[in-house]
Amino acid sequence: MKATFYLLAIASSIPIIATAFASEKHMVGWLEKARIFPGGYQVSAKIDTGADNSSLNVRNFTAFQREGQEWARFTVTDDSGKEHKLEKKIVRLAKIKRHSGPRQERPVVLLGICVGAVYREVEVNLVDRSKFKYPLLVGRSFMSGALTVDPSKTYAVEPNCPGAPGE
Repeated sequence: MKATFYLLAIASSIPIIATAFASEKHMVGWLEKARIFPGGYQVSAKIDTGADNSSLNVRNFTAFQREGQEWARFTVTDDSGKEHKLEKKIVRLAKIKRHSGPRQERPVVLLGICVGAVYREVEVNLVDRSKFKYPLLVGRSFMSGALTVDPSKTYAVEPNCPGAPGE
């Protein structure tokens, strides 16, 4: 009898526990403003649950050696049209499967990204996304466990990450 009571008590609390964990996730729209660190530059971002990783539109990309390691120098344009030059260590080369055409090899760097109140340092591949409307694509590696996407919303949150560098 006691065992049945305990099982019923545990089973009846599962929805409450699941709701508590789900409420820890931040709701965002499919399109949001994001900030990129270092620098805290604001860019428009497509929140893409179909992408594994994040991609950033860069211009003037140059790979170079620094102390025996591969680095990238590139330019990011923020939402106001201002250009920012960044240098980051390349952590790997990613082979990206594209909808049309052969696989593409892209350099990957670690960047801080802030969407809503969520800040994470994640791998971001650098590519010319100038043909796309949004310069930043935020993939599942950033969202996992932190964001829930409401596809009916856009610009549902402001990027506000007090724990981000320089904030």
